[in-house]
Amino acid sequence: NSFVTRTNTCGELRSAHVGQKVTLYGWVQYQRQGLFLVLRDFQGLTQIIIPQDEAHSHVKELLSNTPVESVVRVTGIVSPRPLGQENPKMPTGEIEVRAETAEILNSCKKLPFEIKDFIKKSEALRMQYRYLDLRSFQLQSNLRLRSHMVMRMREYLCNLHGFVDVETPTLFKRTPGGAKEFLVPSREAGKFYSLPQSPQQFKQLLMVGGLDRYFQVARCYRDEGSRPDRQPEFTQIDIEMSFVDQAGIQRLIEGLLQHSWPEERALIITPFPSMTYEEALAEYGTDKPDTRFGMKIMDISDVLRGSDIHFVQNALSYPHGSIRAICIPQGVRYLTSKDLESLKESAKSHFNQEIMEIIRRPDGSLKSLLTKFLGEKKQSELIHALNMEEDDVVLLAAGEHKQVCSALGTLRLLSANLLEAAGLALRDPTAFHFLWVVDFPLFLPKAENPTELESAHHPFTAPHPSDASLLYSDPTKVRSQHYDLVLNGSEVGGGSIRIHSAEQQRFVLEEVLKEDSKVLSHLIEALEFGAPPHGGIALGLDRLISLIVDAPSIRDVIAFPKSFRGRDLMGNAPDYITPEELEPYHIQVSWPLEEKEAKKN
Repeated sequence: NSFVTRTNTCGELRSAHVGQKVTLYGWVQYQRQGLFLVLRDFQGLTQIIIPQDEAHSHVKELLSNTPVESVVRVTGIVSPRPLGQENPKMPTGEIEVRAETAEILNSCKKLPFEIKDFIKKSEALRMQYRYLDLRSFQLQSNLRLRSHMVMRMREYLCNLHGFVDVETPTLFKRTPGGAKEFLVPSREAGKFYSLPQSPQQFKQLLMVGGLDRYFQVARCYRDEGSRPDRQPEFTQIDIEMSFVDQAGIQRLIEGLLQHSWPEERALIITPFPSMTYEEALAEYGTDKPDTRFGMKIMDISDVLRGSDIHFVQNALSYPHGSIRAICIPQGVRYLTSKDLESLKESAKSHFNQEIMEIIRRPDGSLKSLLTKFLGEKKQSELIHALNMEEDDVVLLAAGEHKQVCSALGTLRLLSANLLEAAGLALRDPTAFHFLWVVDFPLFLPKAENPTELESAHHPFTAPHPSDASLLYSDPTKVRSQHYDLVLNGSEVGGGSIRIHSAEQQRFVLEEVLKEDSKVLSHLIEALEFGAPPHGGIALGLDRLISLIVDAPSIRDVIAFPKSFRGRDLMGNAPDYITPEELEPYHIQVSWPLEEKEAKKN
C-alpha cells in the first residue's frame, strides 16, 4: 500500500484487523438489496456492509444505487462476521467492513459482458473490450505469474551468472529464409526496414563484440497469421554465450527454469531427458513428443515380413518402407466405431495414409481383416510385439517410414483426446514433462521444390562436428548442432551452436541454400574479425507461460494480443491511412475492386 491513499487492499484484511478503521478502493463486484456489496481490487474481495441507520442514509443511497463495476472509495470499521455467516471460500471471509463514508470515483455504464470467469464470452468480444477482460481473476493471475517468472529469470541470468541485458533494434533489414517479416516503409524511395523475427544476427554480433553473455526479453515479429500458439508479435527469452557447447546451454536453461519455476506448480526434475530427432520421429511421429503418456509407435516390420499380405510386402519392398502401429489401451471400451472411422479418415486426408485396425477380443483372439492371412503363431507374435491386452485397439500403417510415423504420431494424439473425452485419465494435467530433442538434420528439402534445400533451424546453425566433412559432399546427410526444448508436446525453446567461420557461413548460404550472401555481408565480415565460438537459445515466453497455467491459447497470457486473424479488435488495427500520410514514403495503394466500391459507399 506504499505511495497510495488506501490503507489496505481488498484481499488482505483478516480477523487480526478487527476494530481498525480502513480505507479501501476498488470495483463493485456485486451488490445485494442495499444490504451489502462486494468490493474487488487486484488482490481479492472484501464484503462491505451498507449502513441502514438514518445518520448514514446518504451512504446507503450512494452504495445501493452504484452500478456494478463502478470504482468506489469506502472508509469503515473492520468487524467480525456474525457467527455462522463466515465464508471459508474467501480469504477475507471471516470479516466484513461496516461502511461509514463512501465516494463514487467513476460510475460504470452498462457492460457488454459480466466480469466473471465462469461467464462464457466470445473471444471477439473479449478482444474488443480487452480492458474489461483484464479485470477477470484468471487473466490477472496469468499476467502476475508471467511478471514474477520474468523477474526471477533476470535475477538468475544477470545477478547469478553475469549475463548482460542488451536491447537490440526492431528496425532492421530482411533476413533470408525463415518466416515472413513485416515491412516498414522508409522515406527513401523503394527502401524498407524489416521487423526482425528474432534478434539472431544482433546477438551473434554481440558475441563478436566480446560481451560474452547476452540476454534480452525480446519482442519478435512474424507475418504468418495467427494460430492458437502463434501471434504476429510475441516475446522470447533470448540468450547467447561465447565459448559454450550444447551441453552448457542445456544446463543453463535447466537451471534457469528451476530457479524461476512457480512454487505453486509441480516441481521440475533436472537434468531433462534427451532424445534424437530420429528417435522422436520413430517413437512419437513428431519432433515435439508429448511424453506424459505411452502409446508409442512400434515397428512390427519383422513380425509381418514373411506374411502373404500384399500391401505389407509392397511397403517393405521400398528402401525406407516399414510397418508400424500404435496400441490404444481399452480402445473397444472407450472409442466408438465413429471415432475409429474419424481416425482413419484423418490419416487418409492429411497424410494419404491407409490405416488397418486390429482388435483383441475378450477371449484373446484378434478381430481384423488381416487375421485370415496370419496363422496362430503369427497372431501370437503380433500380440506379444504390440503388448496387446483384452479390448485394446491397434492402428497399423504400412509405407514410407517418415509418412507412416507422422500419420501414426497424429493419430496417437487424436486417440488420447478421444480417450480422455470418454473418461479415461491418460495425461496428468498437473505434470510437466520437459524433453530435449537433438541431432536434427541441418537441411530439409523444400516442401514446394524437394530438389532444393532449406535450413531446418536457420542458416547460422553449425553442422554436427562428426558430420562437418559431409557438408561439402552430401549436405542432406549432415546433422546439426540444433536443439529444441519440448514441454508436454509443445516446443517452448530452440537454439543451436552457431557457425563462427566466415568461409563456412558463406558456403552454406551460397552453395547449399542458393541465397544471396550479400544480404548478410555485415555478419559474414564480422566473422572474419576474430569471432569466438558461440551458441544460444530462445525460449518462447508466451507459450511457456500458457502451458504452466494450462491456458487454451497464448492470447490468455498476453495483455493485449491480436485476434486469430492478427487484428487488434479493440483499436481496430491495422487501419487505413490517407494518401497524404503515405506520400513521404513514396507509396501508393492499389485497391482491389470490391474495396474501392466499399470505400466509395
